[in-house]
Amino acid sequence: MTPVAWLVFIGAALLEVGGDAMIRKGLHKTSLLFIVMGFVILGCYGLTVNMVKWDFSRLLGVYVAVFAFISVLFGLLVFKETIPVSTWAGLAIIMVGGMVIQFGG
Repeated sequence: MTPVAWLVFIGAALLEVGGDAMIRKGLHKTSLLFIVMGFVILGCYGLTVNMVKWDFSRLLGVYVAVFAFISVLFGLLVFKETIPVSTWAGLAIIMVGGMVIQFGG
């Protein structure tokens, strides 16, 4: 996978996790504006992740690993959550699976 494709994946994951975070904050603060902004950001995610020209199953298989990594970082850094060891272990398993999909035959 090219460096540009990895940047697209990281950007897409940031959009997806960020859009979901906006909706979550909007629901908890009862802010329709945050919810609408979250919908727009999620729409941008859909466009971004599909810019990479791969077969769909491989595309989303690898993307899941990138998304999982960004999600855990958002939980840690944005929502100030304590991430349990089991989550880090699960994330490692997901990342290995993404590498198998990416670099396997």
